[in-house]
Amino acid sequence: MSLPIDYSERVYAGVLGKIIGVYLGRPIEGWNYDHIMRELGEVWYYVHDKLGKPLIVTDDDISGTFTFLRAFPDNGNCRDLTAAQIGQTWMNYLIEERTVLWWGGLGNSTEHTAYLRLKEGIEPPRSGSIELNGKVVAEQIGAQIFIDGWAMVAPGDPEYAADLARRAASVSHDGEAIYAAQVLAAMEAQAFVETDIEKLIDTAVTLVPSDSVVYQMIADLREWHSVEPDWQQARERLEALYGYEKYGGNCHTVPNHGVIIMSLLYCRDNFQRSLMIANTCGWDTDCNSGNVGCLMGIKNSLAGIDAGPDWRGPVADRMYLPTSDGGRAITDAVRESFHIVNIGRALAGQSPVQPKGGARFHFELSGSLHGFQPEESVETSGTVTIGNVRGHSVSGERSLELRLCGLAPGRVARVATATFTPPNAKNQHNYHLIASPTIYSGQTVQARLEADKKNRGEVVVRLYVRIFGADDNLIKSYGPQSVLNPGSEIELEWFLGEGCPVEPTGPIAEIGIEVCSDQHGDGSVYLDYLTWSGEPDIILTCPETGGGMWRKAWVDAVDSFMGRGEPFRLIQNSGIGLLIHGAREWSDYRVSADITPHLVKAVGIAARVQGLRRFYALMFCRDAAGGQGMVRLIKMLGSSSVLAEAKWPWVLGGTYDLSLEVVGTNLHASVDGQTVFDVTDSDSTLSGGAVALVCEEGRTSTHAVRVCPVGTKTQD
Repeated sequence: MSLPIDYSERVYAGVLGKIIGVYLGRPIEGWNYDHIMRELGEVWYYVHDKLGKPLIVTDDDISGTFTFLRAFPDNGNCRDLTAAQIGQTWMNYLIEERTVLWWGGLGNSTEHTAYLRLKEGIEPPRSGSIELNGKVVAEQIGAQIFIDGWAMVAPGDPEYAADLARRAASVSHDGEAIYAAQVLAAMEAQAFVETDIEKLIDTAVTLVPSDSVVYQMIADLREWHSVEPDWQQARERLEALYGYEKYGGNCHTVPNHGVIIMSLLYCRDNFQRSLMIANTCGWDTDCNSGNVGCLMGIKNSLAGIDAGPDWRGPVADRMYLPTSDGGRAITDAVRESFHIVNIGRALAGQSPVQPKGGARFHFELSGSLHGFQPEESVETSGTVTIGNVRGHSVSGERSLELRLCGLAPGRVARVATATFTPPNAKNQHNYHLIASPTIYSGQTVQARLEADKKNRGEVVVRLYVRIFGADDNLIKSYGPQSVLNPGSEIELEWFLGEGCPVEPTGPIAEIGIEVCSDQHGDGSVYLDYLTWSGEPDIILTCPETGGGMWRKAWVDAVDSFMGRGEPFRLIQNSGIGLLIHGAREWSDYRVSADITPHLVKAVGIAARVQGLRRFYALMFCRDAAGGQGMVRLIKMLGSSSVLAEAKWPWVLGGTYDLSLEVVGTNLHASVDGQTVFDVTDSDSTLSGGAVALVCEEGRTSTHAVRVCPVGTKTQD
């Protein structure tokens, strides 16, 4: 499989089209055509502000699309990825009743029904089958809304994309739902090499049964389009023959697939018009709009999105992906695009790309902002605007321009991007935002800045972070300041231990650049890149300043996470529960914690956690006879295996200090300062990940968790 020359840009346009479409349609999800026309008229641009709703939201269309695709890298980017492996990905990243899906119950929510089947050990395709779940449940819309990623890793290969769509869809769906997903996946894959909508449809319909409802509906829509120039007349026909009243369930695939095809046929090859039709038609607006936006983004690339109104500025690439992998929840369209690109490259036998040496924020895609936005406080309002420009980079082609206006004493410019749950996203409705911070004390931030040679004078620049402090108010912490003269450049480096102490604090909410001047300062400063590296050096517990955001920084996958008498009281009624904190980028470190097991089957700490079913754990376990007395080093990769075990006289109600070091393939475990295991695991699958407290069937308590580089002295 060869890749298009502009593959990265086209994937980025597809990701942008997806999230723009979702954000546009989400405020009116479930409205019908008459309701929309009565309240809003034709939907040509974002309507969230008219309805008093946020623009950037958590949504199953986005979370599912970019989460389930992780089955590829988690399984070595094998082209023969199976439906069963995709099902395992569901079980690893979904937290029951809390993340990604609409948890509407057995027989009501298709995805929840499939999840329960998987939990019972029923593998795909049976987990999503009509035979097991019934036709109405199996043919709802979910397979279609989650399908875009499978197409974007198969550019120019519609047959492979449709086959991937079938495998992925069969986890939760069957029948017409799978056919609709295959049609969209095939069209999107072919859109990398073909721009004619009619030809894309020609390709896609050959891959689904000719006696299917989806096939016949597409044929009807094409016939209507050939004789009826008014999309609203075509919509009336669609509703009459294929509308909601013809199909059962909460949100059937068939009517909504019809809206997608109709939008594409009548859009006149215009991104804005395609989204207008998809949203004005009503029904499942965010889903339909997201699929349409993705396809149009891939087909016409960034130029097609930018040809109309400013879709991208208000979004600024921002995305939320709440899963058990909390360190990836606060993300952006650029980062997710390169995750997709590197899967596609791996499938094509090519090495991954890492712009600017793997910098987290690199701005290498045209117009990209990585979530950076100007601060709009009293002291900063109007002092800076931002944009992505060519040049001003030592190892790339683009940078972020900070256009300064009216800097003076008391008037500074700040631009920042979120590194944790923003204050305005703390109480997301429907789909909660579960996240861990992406940056921590103990890590080192690097950034490169350049001043425009036409600037009127020198400016002072410095990095800063904002941290949740007392009562969850945000407080700033600054790095060293430096002077930038016109035409000069500087590389900033800031160890987050200076002003960001190891002692417990609230999570770091954002990171940014401040620019100030004692003179009247206009001009531009260019941010080439911003990134960080190293392992954290932190104590995780309730900070003395109080507040509740420190608790929200833990990914809660236990039945009950309480703070009654101790910061961490975990209760798990059945199975294994994890309370997770950190990021996949953490690699070589030590995690330690005090553990007090109460009535519990097994309890301990975990390292390199990559979800609910991928981690190393040091566990106190009951022995085979049901008593206490065993300590085990466990590796979980879908199922658990014991790397080492020994007798240990632990008792219920006792308190023990557990420590687990992970360095390369070596694991060192100790209890109360005494080494119990030194193990080498030659399998490098678990090369990095977060930390967790683990509880199996019972109650445990902990006062503090420490994460630090190996070799750091333990603090009391």
